Amino acid sequence: MQTAITSLGPCSIPSPLTRCAQNFRRDNERVLCDDTLSSVQKTQEKKEELASFEVAGARSKIFFDPRTTKAGIVTCGGLCPGLNDVIRGLVMVLCYNYGIKNVYGFRYGYEGLVPSFGRVPEILTPEKVASIHKLGGTMLGSSRGPQDVGVMVDTLVEMGIDILFVIGGDGSLRGAGEISDEILKRGLKKAVVCIPKTIDNDIMYVDKCFGFETAVAEAGKVILCAHAEAQGALNGIGLVKLMGRDSGFIACLATLACAEVNYVLIPEVPFKLEGPGGLFEHLHARLNQRKHAVIVVAEGAGKNLVGEAGMDASGNKKLEDIGTYLRDRINGYFKKINVETTLKYIDPSYTIRSVPASTQDNVYCSLLAQHAVHAAMAGKTAMLIGRWHGRYVHMPIDLVTHGRRKVDPQGELWQSVVEITGQSAHFQ
Repeated sequence: MQTAITSLGPCSIPSPLTRCAQNFRRDNERVLCDDTLSSVQKTQEKKEELASFEVAGARSKIFFDPRTTKAGIVTCGGLCPGLNDVIRGLVMVLCYNYGIKNVYGFRYGYEGLVPSFGRVPEILTPEKVASIHKLGGTMLGSSRGPQDVGVMVDTLVEMGIDILFVIGGDGSLRGAGEISDEILKRGLKKAVVCIPKTIDNDIMYVDKCFGFETAVAEAGKVILCAHAEAQGALNGIGLVKLMGRDSGFIACLATLACAEVNYVLIPEVPFKLEGPGGLFEHLHARLNQRKHAVIVVAEGAGKNLVGEAGMDASGNKKLEDIGTYLRDRINGYFKKINVETTLKYIDPSYTIRSVPASTQDNVYCSLLAQHAVHAAMAGKTAMLIGRWHGRYVHMPIDLVTHGRRKVDPQGELWQSVVEITGQSAHFQ
């Protein structure tokens, strides 16, 4: 694993932060990538170096002079609870803690860095962002899809932007990596620092992405409503589709949180509908016994059943709607065997994405923003702020964009879901 962080050069400017010496972090402070004893022992036996991440936090000496530094912020991709919280946190730390006077918000994602779109950057001040954390969405707007990297770097040069903060998911991080590469190729002293954003919580080597806890809490409320609907009718079925294109973390955690779900379907675990051991057989038996059932399905589940529908602007595969597919198939099955059922289908995805962040996510967003500013001011670039084993660390962009974090079908989380629902581990 390549975990080294790119630096723009030596730090020679004393930090304006008023801290005790022991509260500043040093680059040689590290957190192990794999902290299990067996992994450490194997590495030592092979006489290899232990893979580790650089600890995040304020440095006593910084690279950029706050008196002349200009910063930019861009939000990309789909909405997620906490976007405004991160924007607010960045502006507050830049302006109040480091005394930076010029902070710009680029409108509507990477389009805001391409002049031909006509998206005029917005000047951000503490007064302007003071209350935005009370609102969902992003005050800067967002968009999907790549833009010309050369043109975006030209914009940074023309505006004199020294630091670019990118708040986005997998595709946005790859875009930030390309911007970083172009900056380094030109020999420019500009930092690109990312705050990873994905409501699915599927960024590699990141314990938790901001907005995830809010999403789980909101999903739990929807599941309780689906349960009430199911109980309110003879052979009632509540079917809830949640976010999770490639990873079923929201479906799993929301199920564990409210404990009213009987079947959870996620992308990591293939399942079948018909025949012995299929979902229909299990669901029929459940209705015979308890007269109601609740099913939670992640949007990327059942890829063996539904097809793909091309690619979206971010380069992700579009999936056919597994929620409506299941709704129609379940209704068709019970109609065929002459069993009367009442199925209520709920898809709260866009509602969940656009709500304000919860208190816990408020705190998390603020801490991510603080660490992002500290890293940028110290001249760190081509990196993101993540939390790993409970510690905030610096991670190279290249490391986290070569895969997705997924639910392990053999792991403790999925086993807990199977136990609390009572479902078969595999419908096959």
